[in-house]
Amino acid sequence: MHVMAHVRTVRGKMALLRPAVVASTSGEDAELAIDRATDRIVVPLAKRRPLGRWAEADQRRERRWIRAAQQGSEEALEQLYRRHWPWAHRAAFLVVHDAAAAEDIAQEAFLAAVRALDRFDRRRPFGPWLNRIVVNRAIDWARARALRPEAAIEGEPGGGAGSRDRTQEPGRSGPYSGSVVAALASLSPEHRAVVVLRYLLEYTPGEIAEALELPRGTVNSRLRRALDRLQIQLEGEGS
Repeated sequence: MHVMAHVRTVRGKMALLRPAVVASTSGEDAELAIDRATDRIVVPLAKRRPLGRWAEADQRRERRWIRAAQQGSEEALEQLYRRHWPWAHRAAFLVVHDAAAAEDIAQEAFLAAVRALDRFDRRRPFGPWLNRIVVNRAIDWARARALRPEAAIEGEPGGGAGSRDRTQEPGRSGPYSGSVVAALASLSPEHRAVVVLRYLLEYTPGEIAEALELPRGTVNSRLRRALDRLQIQLEGEGS
């Protein structure tokens, strides 16, 4: 299948493929998993890197999906989408703090990945590649929004019922509490991005530097400043 046919197929089916997102309620970290009977995805409270044989088997399975998708398999594209959508959407939301925009960003990032799938090296993991596209697009969106005059009005307390709804993810309770999400909103897009990559997606500082095309020292500096600001914000709420 030609890559543009892939894009049209994915775009047309996205609303049907998107699984419901359910937060873990067990009090423990839960692995990302698909319940085929209900098409529900359990989102872990803290992402953990898989280890040992399970990790190797998982990587082989994903490489098979990528190879099949490159050859035109819609089913393989669906598997990739189902697996990576929750993380892509959550990462976008935590950078832009706008639920509708986060959905658009995650979808368009996935479509961009599909367009470039023919050039993707399937020996590399798909998730970090997709998340790089997501986070960079989210940063661009947040920067552009900050330059719009109406953005300041929408962000003010009492700025209208619509603005409140747009800054909440419907049906979601975590992985971060409301106070943490609010504290993240006080950061610049660049500082939000490094926090999301480090603590939601569990990238190393070196991986963040590569994803954002920044010196590692800049990444470490942004992380320190972001964490200092978050600590001040959260301590202020608790006092």
